[in-house]
Amino acid sequence: MAVLIPSFEPTDRLAGVVHGLRTLDPEVHILVVDDGSGQAYAAQFDAARAAGAEVVHLARNRGKGAALKVGLYRLLATRPEADVVTADSDGQHTPADILAVAAATAGQESLVLGCRRFTGDVPPASRFGNTVSRWLFRLAAGFTVSDTQTGLRGIPAGLVGWASGIPGERFEYEQNMLLRCSGTGITVREVPIETVYFDHNSGTHFRPIADSVRVLLPVLAFACSSLASFVVDTAVFAVLYGLTGWIVGSIVGARLLSAGLNFVLNGAVVFRPQGGRLRRQVIGYALLALGLLGASIVGTTLLADLGLPALAAKIVTETLLFLVSYQVQRRLIFTGSPPPSAAPTRATKELLAGD
Repeated sequence: MAVLIPSFEPTDRLAGVVHGLRTLDPEVHILVVDDGSGQAYAAQFDAARAAGAEVVHLARNRGKGAALKVGLYRLLATRPEADVVTADSDGQHTPADILAVAAATAGQESLVLGCRRFTGDVPPASRFGNTVSRWLFRLAAGFTVSDTQTGLRGIPAGLVGWASGIPGERFEYEQNMLLRCSGTGITVREVPIETVYFDHNSGTHFRPIADSVRVLLPVLAFACSSLASFVVDTAVFAVLYGLTGWIVGSIVGARLLSAGLNFVLNGAVVFRPQGGRLRRQVIGYALLALGLLGASIVGTTLLADLGLPALAAKIVTETLLFLVSYQVQRRLIFTGSPPPSAAPTRATKELLAGD
């Protein structure tokens, strides 16, 4: 087992975390990745090294996600059989909780989260950030995680290669990891941990608004893809219906064009599945498209029969089908298996080369 701690401009608590871990488990390997903190923080990293940690320095600040991926790949190369537990450097994760997550990860194939309970005297920024992230995550992934922001995570050895290839350079990397779980069949387990804050969490680098927007990007990307397809679908429908006056034929003709566009955009830009098979994706998407087509025909026809103009009836129906389509595509179609390869991704290679 190895503990990976990304750190940017740490306090003396970093060395305290390392010392506490080494006291409880003298055999634990601890890797600290300095995310470009600069010479002003050299003393803190020297203290962590003196306490028993291996320290790797990045030349400039790349973001928490980038630091984690550099650390994961280093551990993958030097300790390929080791489970990895990621933890924060500010002391919010106690050594006992870090080792508890490590114990829960051993021999498992699930991603293990050390989750705080947001009760009592919780700093407003942390409460707000977790509430927003949890809501957005449920919208994007279709399942609930009680603490989406937790940096205390147990990654089984078999998933370290997968985790090192997940996109995202900053806080959104950790959200992307959870989102990818919903599309690869990886289960997520939670372990309750102590809720610890220092100085009302003033040391956090999480930006509630900016980083929450990053969390929402997968949903926004899908919305843009759907909007582009929706515009094509609606425009073609309007033209065909104006020429023929036939609702069903116009819907089918419009859907043939818009579905092809939507498949290409979602597969290449929105979901970008790892290890997915094109044939399975095409068949799955075709079945979904047929189902949505049937639902669109029934819904549009029903609303039109109730007196709603045909174009308005179609817009209402397609809006209702939006979330259904998103969840089905993420969870059933554009999925992939965790890659067994230990090779770094292009982005990780660039990080390693740059530092």
